[in-house]
Amino acid sequence: MLKLLKNLKKSFASVVIIIILLCIQATVDLALPDYTSKIVNVGIQSGGIQTAVPEVISKEDMNNILVFTKDDNEILDKYKLVGNTMTKQEEKTIEKYLGTDYQLKPNTIYVLNDITEEQEQELEKILMTPLMEASTVTEEETANKIKEQILLTIPEEQKAYIQNMTVMEILEQMPEEQRETLTEEFTKQIDAMSDSIKEQAAIASVKEVYAKLGVDTNELQNDYILFTGLQMLGIALVSMISAVLIMLLSSRVAAKLGKTLRDKVFKKVISFSNKELSEFSTASLITRSTNDIQQIQQLITMLFRVVVYAPIIGVGGFVKVLTNSDNQMAWIIGVAILAVLFVVGTLFVIVMPKFKKLQDLIDKLNQVSREILTGLPVIRAFNKEKKEEKRFDGANNDLMKANIFVNKAMSMMMPLLMLIMNCITVLIVWVGGHNVDQGITQVGDMMAFIQYTMQIVMAFLMISMISIMLPRAAVSARRINEVIDTEPSIKDKEETKHFDKNKKGLVEFKNVSFHYPDADTEILSDINFTAKPGETTAIIGSTGSGKSTVVNLLPRFYDVTGGELLIDGVNVKDVPQKELRNIIGFVPQKGVLFSGTIESNIKYSDENMSDEKMKEAAEIAQATEFIEQKEKQYQDPISQGGGNVSGGQKQRLSIARAIAKDPEIYVFDDSFSALDFKTDSQLREALSKKTKNKTVIIVAQRISTIMNAEKIVVLEEGKVVGIGTHEELMKNNETYRQIALSQLSEEELQEKGGE
Repeated sequence: MLKLLKNLKKSFASVVIIIILLCIQATVDLALPDYTSKIVNVGIQSGGIQTAVPEVISKEDMNNILVFTKDDNEILDKYKLVGNTMTKQEEKTIEKYLGTDYQLKPNTIYVLNDITEEQEQELEKILMTPLMEASTVTEEETANKIKEQILLTIPEEQKAYIQNMTVMEILEQMPEEQRETLTEEFTKQIDAMSDSIKEQAAIASVKEVYAKLGVDTNELQNDYILFTGLQMLGIALVSMISAVLIMLLSSRVAAKLGKTLRDKVFKKVISFSNKELSEFSTASLITRSTNDIQQIQQLITMLFRVVVYAPIIGVGGFVKVLTNSDNQMAWIIGVAILAVLFVVGTLFVIVMPKFKKLQDLIDKLNQVSREILTGLPVIRAFNKEKKEEKRFDGANNDLMKANIFVNKAMSMMMPLLMLIMNCITVLIVWVGGHNVDQGITQVGDMMAFIQYTMQIVMAFLMISMISIMLPRAAVSARRINEVIDTEPSIKDKEETKHFDKNKKGLVEFKNVSFHYPDADTEILSDINFTAKPGETTAIIGSTGSGKSTVVNLLPRFYDVTGGELLIDGVNVKDVPQKELRNIIGFVPQKGVLFSGTIESNIKYSDENMSDEKMKEAAEIAQATEFIEQKEKQYQDPISQGGGNVSGGQKQRLSIARAIAKDPEIYVFDDSFSALDFKTDSQLREALSKKTKNKTVIIVAQRISTIMNAEKIVVLEEGKVVGIGTHEELMKNNETYRQIALSQLSEEELQEKGGE
């Protein structure tokens, strides 16, 4: 897999952008639960007041607070009693809370100085308890209880004096120790509260302070909720834009990787000799170039999100839970993660073996389909449609069963994981609800905890999903690497030679032997003959004698395993394959045409070939007869594989293609078999004029095709058993004589031989 990922270097810039965008998305996604918590805790429960430090406070309320603290100097140092003149910062603060029309009386309001965030946090710690105590004492019910307690402890003559005083006035005049004794119960209750609840209660006291001053607390609350809501929308928008760009770029990177891999696989397959092509079936190579690479593309689309985004969300969410929320519920996250890993791990163990088998079954189905479609005429001729349908159904059913099993297992995963997530949500609400009731946790913190938990679970879910995709992609990667890493057995040497121009067109077989890869017996042995320019060299023999194998050695479809094959005086192994094949016009035993037009097939060797040269080649190949009868003539379409032309027409177009190339050496591998005798004779006559100074090698079954050749090589069981002209071989070679007499009578042979 890592080998294939190295191909991403072409998309390095896109990968870097994706990683940056993923970091941005993860950061903003982790920020959203905090804003949810703020809207609930601050916006709704605290009326939009963010800290327990009032920015404006009346002198009376300030004095009340100072009664319950010994840190008078620390508090007053952070505030300024506003007189007749104000600074711009003080004016801005007054305007923010009291409006522009507020009639300020000098020395009646304290305004918070411009302090740092750290100083504000320190001040909040100092103010929290005295704010709550002052607020509690000023409540009517509590004030009456305190007043009753005080009246019980003082002489009768002082009661009349105290009766008309407020509790705060009494407490201000009381000794500090006595005051602390009276408020000790409230102080204990406050100290028992959690920090978050204490902060919330202190903020409620600040809200009372603002209300006494005439601050519109509803407007303060609405402004905070609106501003925070807009921030949330902005963050969500950033997350959405990042997600869209990530998917677009990931898809682009995956598509580019797919293109690169297909290009590499295709180029490698093109370089394969027949040995490598026989090791990989055609169906398998097609599957590896399509389905297997598609698996890699799908993995890459998800991979960046899992490798970068999921860890940031998982770790970041857990850190947020431990630092920003009450961590008493952190154990729930552990339960959720264990449940997810259990479900995914179980499915992974069950499904993994099927993933490995799935690609092989796709190979098998492609192979069966290709065999049936290619051999359809034979199947129909033998009435074997039912048998082949059963064979196809067998491969199809095997693939279907494997897919159904995998899909059943995978379809269970999402419902099970959703059940886990919903159960976890219920558990959080249950535990969090009790904590809220006990004053340990705030509602907003519980909601944020739910969101963080879902993010963490989703992160592990994404990692689990990739762990399911990874095995299948790994199988595909291994299959792709098998093709890319396979070195062709036939390849150019580092130091190559050039053809000898003085021996142009000369073909020499010197003690050549050959056996197929992994075969024990030799197909050819001790082959010795020479094909010269200006001559036609024919090769004939019974079926399986090695005729086609001999000519397949010329363009190095296979390499000789013994002896030497020389063309233009140079061993074919010492020259570049491109140069070698440029001088050979090869017409295979089975004519192969490509989808396009008649023109594109004849001009296959050179798209810029002149029309005159194309028509000349078609005329020599006796193809003009049927081409000119077609509606569009040379522009007439050719379907895939030449399915819309007959066997004879296909052979003639294949021959025309080789003639149009105008090579040094013509090789016809039984390329006249589908032609009638008349067309065969006319074609050879026209060809002989075109190839006066060329080397022509013909493999044929028909004696009439080769009997006028300057040299005939007779093969039997992979060995040369005779070389000579038709007349010489008829007299001296029994093998040739038997082949000839099996096709023509003695009189016909004599008559044709004398022509």
